[in-house]
Order: sequence, then C-alpha cells, then structure tokens
Amino acid sequence: MLDVTRLRVLVAVARRGSLTAAARDLHYSQPSVSHHLSRLEAETGTKLLQRVGRGIRLTSAGRLLAERAAEIIERLDATSEELAAHVGLRSGRVRLAAFPSALGTFVPEAARRLSQEHPGLRLQLTETEPPEALRLLRAGRVDVAVIFRYDDTEPEDGDIRMIHLLDDPSYLIGPGSELSGDLADHRDADWIAGCDRCRSHLLDMCARAGFDPSISFTSDDIVAVQALVAAGLGLTVLPGLALQAHRHPAVGIAPIPGSTRHVYAAVYGEPPDQPSTAALLEALRITR
Repeated sequence: MLDVTRLRVLVAVARRGSLTAAARDLHYSQPSVSHHLSRLEAETGTKLLQRVGRGIRLTSAGRLLAERAAEIIERLDATSEELAAHVGLRSGRVRLAAFPSALGTFVPEAARRLSQEHPGLRLQLTETEPPEALRLLRAGRVDVAVIFRYDDTEPEDGDIRMIHLLDDPSYLIGPGSELSGDLADHRDADWIAGCDRCRSHLLDMCARAGFDPSISFTSDDIVAVQALVAAGLGLTVLPGLALQAHRHPAVGIAPIPGSTRHVYAAVYGEPPDQPSTAALLEALRITR
C-alpha cells in the first residue's frame, strides 16, 4: 500500500518543480523530502525522478503517479473535512445571545429545529440586549448574536458579519382602543422608554415629529411596560415581536409609519463558519 505522506511529497515536488521549494511548502527539510521520494520509489519499484543538470524532473511514471496522487489527496482532504463537520455536529455546543422578544418568539422554534436535526449539539442561550450581545460575540463568549438595529443606529464594526433575518415594524402603545399612530398627536403625553437602543430611537422619532418627549418611566420588561401603559401612566413604542411575545388585553396599538427595526444574526469574522455555527444560522434563517 502506498504511503499517503510520501504521495503528498511527490505531489508537492510535481507542483513546485524542485526539492527545495517542495520542502519549503511542506515545512520539511530537503533531506527528508529526498528520503520520502526514495522510499516511494522502493514501494512502487520504478524510477519517479531523474536529474537534469542541477535540477530534477519527473519521469513518465512519476508524472502519472503524481496526477493520480493529487486526485486521491484531494478526495481524502475533502472527506476529512466532511467527517470533521459531521462529528462536530454530533457533539459539542453552540452559543447564542439574543434580545428578549426574539427569545420569546422565533428563537425557540430555531432551537427546536436545531435539536431535531442535530440532537448531539447542545445550544446555550443568553438573554441580553444588542450592545452586550455584540460584546460577548467579540470576546468569543458566544458564537452567534441575534440583534436588532434601526436605520439611525450607529453601524457595527467591520469584523461583525450581519445576516438579515427579518424586519420588525414599530407600534405606538396606549390605553384603550382608539389610538393615532402620528406621534405629533401625543406631544403632551408622558412616555415610557425601553432599552438604551430603543430609547434612542424613541427620542429620534419624537424629534422628527417636532417635540421632546417627557419620559416618566424606563423599563426593559415588555410585560411591565404594557402594564404601566394599561394603568394610564404613559405611552410607549414597541416592536411587533414584543407584541407577539406578550400583548396586554387593555392596551391599544397603532402602527407607526416608516419606523422599522431590522433583526440580524451577527457572527464574528469572515466565512466559512464552524459547522455548529452554520447549523444554528440555518435554523434561524428557516424560522424567520
């Protein structure tokens, strides 16, 4: 049986045209390359190289074997990569950070699909808002961060790769059922703000509507926020996913024209992704 390592050496010599260049590519010494080729000639019982002046060239048998060896090695390497990916998806973990309304809506379905298709892969979930999720991603503490941003949100740095999942419209939330979606109609109302990114968006929307909102309460909890609204303590703005996760029966909603947040799966660095990360991304895409 032919030794695969020696076949790799022969292929490197055929591609580079010299023992020295092949040794450099393989990180071998030149005597080691010569030794492997001598052993390969002994295994095959034929001359594979011949001296030409101060250089070398492959014999016809050497060229034939190098061509076939290149095909074999390519298949072996591809099979090795496929096996590594397969094993990686049969065991191990993948880590996801996501904001609360994503965890309350589409993330569980993605988790179910991932578990169904890759039962040995363990998913770890962290609930956090986008800025912290991105910090965890940059620090290598999560593999994927589900985040949202508005058109007026500062762009993420160039090392963050964003995969668009969905667009999530915004709604004005108030007590009762009759509600205008024009923010300017509510300039004298008290307001309830959410997370930092949502609060910033609320301030920008109100500024475009010509007023500075009076913010009475701040809470990241969509259940608490809607309870405050139902009690008549102020108005708020919530995205559709938040209402899908929880809708207080005593609040009314009105769509806000031109206000949409964009939901992304963020990963760090360029592709290709690790098999487990790629599997999670696929599950998130399917369930969007």
